[in-house]
Amino acid sequence: MKPFLYYIKRLFNYSGNILYWNIVGMALISFIEGLSILLLVPLLSLSGIMNLDSRGDTLANYLGLWNLMPEALRFPFILLAFVLLIIGQNFVDRNLNIRNVKIAHGFIGKLRIDTYEVLLGANWGFYTKKRKSDLINIMTIELARVSGGIYQFIQLLTSIIFSIIQIGFALWLSAKMTLFVLFSGLILSLFSRKFIKQAKKLGEKTSLLSQEYLAGITDQLNGIKDIKSNTLEETQMSWLQSVVQGMYTEQVEYIRNKISSQLFYKISSAILIATFIFFSVKMFNSQPSQFLLIIVIFSRLWPRVIGIQSNLEQLASTIPAFRSLNALEAECNAAREVLSDLKNEKVLPIVLNNEIQCKGVYFRYDHSISTYALQNINIRIPANQMTAIVGRSGAGKSTLVDILMGLHMPEQGKVIIDNKTLTDESLISLRKAISYVPQEPFLFNTSIKENFKMISPDVTPQQIWESLEFSAAADFVRKLPNGLDTEIGDRGIKLSGGERQRLVLARAILKNPSILILDEATSALDSENESKIQCALEKLKGKMTIIVIAHRLSTIKNADQVIVLDKGEIIQQGGFKELASEQQSIFNNLLKKQMEAV
Repeated sequence: MKPFLYYIKRLFNYSGNILYWNIVGMALISFIEGLSILLLVPLLSLSGIMNLDSRGDTLANYLGLWNLMPEALRFPFILLAFVLLIIGQNFVDRNLNIRNVKIAHGFIGKLRIDTYEVLLGANWGFYTKKRKSDLINIMTIELARVSGGIYQFIQLLTSIIFSIIQIGFALWLSAKMTLFVLFSGLILSLFSRKFIKQAKKLGEKTSLLSQEYLAGITDQLNGIKDIKSNTLEETQMSWLQSVVQGMYTEQVEYIRNKISSQLFYKISSAILIATFIFFSVKMFNSQPSQFLLIIVIFSRLWPRVIGIQSNLEQLASTIPAFRSLNALEAECNAAREVLSDLKNEKVLPIVLNNEIQCKGVYFRYDHSISTYALQNINIRIPANQMTAIVGRSGAGKSTLVDILMGLHMPEQGKVIIDNKTLTDESLISLRKAISYVPQEPFLFNTSIKENFKMISPDVTPQQIWESLEFSAAADFVRKLPNGLDTEIGDRGIKLSGGERQRLVLARAILKNPSILILDEATSALDSENESKIQCALEKLKGKMTIIVIAHRLSTIKNADQVIVLDKGEIIQQGGFKELASEQQSIFNNLLKKQMEAV
């Protein structure tokens, strides 16, 4: 319940005085509705249906006020007052509903923005531990359920205010009968608690099933090529049918619970009304007029009471969504990077003049285990030279690069850039100076030109073509139907792997970085284009610092230094030819195996 109350508090903070004024408006509407019902008293008297002349009766005293008005004006005035009250009530109700919708949707929009902001502020370690599909699930399905919960809360607030005002009128008419009905309603609410608890349990099931569904669908669509090439369609369909059956069962249980609660209230209402009438006549000796008005009031009030029960059930089913959103926010804040200048466009990228150093760097992903991904790393990466990092799979190459980019901070030791220790405060300057080309190139589902503009909004077509020429991508882009305006599909699926990699490399060069990091950036290129990239990299030497992770060792034959990792430790370090000449070294063995493969 705490996460729900936390977001309700934020709702009031977001809306400011508007929501408080809306509450006053809700009370006003309920009061006007009560007044319109009370106008039945003089109407009944004037029509002669009821005799309200008995002294000491609340209604008779109230009627005495109307008797002060001339008899000829009484009837038209009452009708006019009734019409004006109804018109005023509906106008106020319309404005309140519009403002409530604006508050609810505005607040949800703010929640979406705030949630995405904390996601962007989380460090890289957070993303290595979370499934992407789980984050998408919270940002879409769970946030939609939170939106429903916020709307249900506002509806609940409206019903409660209406009920309190109407109860006030009923107490004025007959305290004994009203207290009897309220006591009966309290007993019913105690019996209905099981429906609310069941709704909450089903809400938890909904969260788990939606998470499982989205995770599975995301994985399958990402791996659709493997599914089709290995004829796994039937297996995946079986999984989906199982999940859909679970969702079907959960929804049927939810509807059954909802219908059962409504059935319970309808039967209870019939029993309550019958009991109420019996006690009103036999015990409370209520006047017919008084009895009739209370019946009218409670005929309008009781559906609201049932509505409150329904709102509580629906609200309970969304509590798990509030909890998931709150947990995500807490995790992101716990993993938040301290980038105080993140939004400050005046922060300039660093210019590497001397070297990057790692001194006694240790790092592990999970502090609960003793195994380190990197241990005792001591290296120097000279400025404006090419440094290659090689090793077997799992040796720690990508982890080391992540440390150099400031995506991970060392558990022990430090990273030093031009004699200044890398800190949280200097991360943004470092990242502005880096262009990173990943092993699996990522492109946005838009045109080639727009992909480049995301990196540099003011880039000119000429600058784009220059970067494409550098990455050996200009020829194939010219052959595309719309050139730079060609739409390349989701993650660039309309292009080949090599074409995507060359575009990403061109985009990285466009940034004109001080440090260029290539993570297997030529792995999807043929020998001809790989040779072109090697020549281009040679031209960049002396202009920027180049760090290359490579499995294809032919890519790094011109590197100024090679760092060999194994099991998170530096095994060898030196020039390409120097390491290749060490007969029993890991680097020599890797080189021989690749030559044999060729």
